[in-house]
Amino acid sequence: MRRLTLLRQELASWDALASQSRDLRVLLELAESEGDEEMAAEVARDAERIARELESLEFQAMLGGEYDQSNAILAVHAGAGGTESQDWAEMLLRMYLRWAERRGYEAEVLDKTEGEEAGIKSATVEIRGPFAYGYLRAERGVHRLVRLSPFDAAHRRHTSFALVEVMPEIENEVEVEIDPDDLRVDVFRSSGAGGQNVQKNSTAVRITHIPTGIVVTCQNERSQLQNRTMAMKVLRARLFELERQKREEEQARLKGQHVSAGWGNQIRSYVLHPYNMVKDHRTDYETSNTTAVLDGDLDAFIEAYLRSTVGEEVE
Repeated sequence: MRRLTLLRQELASWDALASQSRDLRVLLELAESEGDEEMAAEVARDAERIARELESLEFQAMLGGEYDQSNAILAVHAGAGGTESQDWAEMLLRMYLRWAERRGYEAEVLDKTEGEEAGIKSATVEIRGPFAYGYLRAERGVHRLVRLSPFDAAHRRHTSFALVEVMPEIENEVEVEIDPDDLRVDVFRSSGAGGQNVQKNSTAVRITHIPTGIVVTCQNERSQLQNRTMAMKVLRARLFELERQKREEEQARLKGQHVSAGWGNQIRSYVLHPYNMVKDHRTDYETSNTTAVLDGDLDAFIEAYLRSTVGEEVE
């Protein structure tokens, strides 16, 4: 029923745009026949608006994957390099939270492990909104930062890496088999903010999936039951993503395609010194406005990537 509702909404948007276009054509013919310049100018403004809406709907039509309309679970992991990479991971986390805010999405940090001196070692965020996964799947991979280090007394140039994982939030009706005997569940006191109840009681939950070694933690909620429920949601998403990656790698192997392996290849570079440039290595799209990108202005990069992949999934 939810899928039916989404499809009806999508069709309604296209039908409304088609109806507005027909009405506009009638107004244009009327303006031309009567020589009404004011009406013609108004028609031109409406035509520009319709063109923008059409472009948006055409782009949204690219998000036709099975889970593209789902909410997303995004994880950021600092790479090797200690404080430098941990600070970079926190910058990326802020970038995605700001991106979600720009789009009107809800974002909730489920778990965050702070760095020893600055930044974060890792963080997991749930981002809720239409097509959240469809957009954010363009961001999974290794992100590279080049800058003058604020943590280096000699102020030398450093290169840092962080890994971004993106998974669809899997609904209960999607079958992901998890044997309770394969789970080890530990509880502990939350290390973050959250009030007296969270700090005094063992509300945080860590779940280890023994066969795969996947570990998920959640300490954001006020009760142990809530944290366990959220941790299981993240575990389901991680297991689903692991299976998806295996299928993709097998298909790529059969086709003879190169498969990017985790930390092996960066998808994007952010250079803050000796010049300003953000470049996506998959599409060659780039911009010199690094400040805007790090403040969440990612749509151009996401759109360039998604346009470059049109047809791949169908093939």
